[in-house]
Amino acid sequence: MAYKITDDCVACGSCADECPNDAITAGDDKYSINADECLDCGSCADACPNDAIVEE
Repeated sequence: MAYKITDDCVACGSCADECPNDAITAGDDKYSINADECLDCGSCADACPNDAIVEE
């Protein structure tokens, strides 16, 4: 099950820095996760200071 980034994202980039597969990209007002590239490792969720990343 892939992770997704909720509207609580403040676009700090912490998640993208931790993603081992570069599945996270910056959007206009929040980051997004490419579900096809997500390894389901949870590194991004652990790095998020706002708990804005949840399992889909």
